[in-house]
Amino acid sequence: MAELHLVREHTLGLAKARKVAFKWAEQVEEEFAMPCTYTEGKHGDEVDFVRSGVKGQLLVTKDRFELHAELGFLLGAFKGTIEAEIVKHLDALLAPPAATEPGHEARPKKPVTRKA
Repeated sequence: MAELHLVREHTLGLAKARKVAFKWAEQVEEEFAMPCTYTEGKHGDEVDFVRSGVKGQLLVTKDRFELHAELGFLLGAFKGTIEAEIVKHLDALLAPPAATEPGHEARPKKPVTRKA
């Protein structure tokens, strides 16, 4: 069984980190059809995710994101690709917003609907 362990330090504080983690969970649910359970805590939050061949959790604190995941036998062969996708999504959410070029207004985003 292959394991993933990723850590990202941040300076967002818990309230903003919570928003990032919730958005990450929504992306994971939508793009990978992987149900997530989000549990808020006093000093940190936990996002548990599971689907056939993978289970894990993302721990969220005021200054850190820590992801642990176990990949089953078949998905273990794709560990590098899976890790790269997770890193890409999380790092994109943690990146500071890009400055808009003069004369190019950012278009409003469509609201994301959480699936049951």
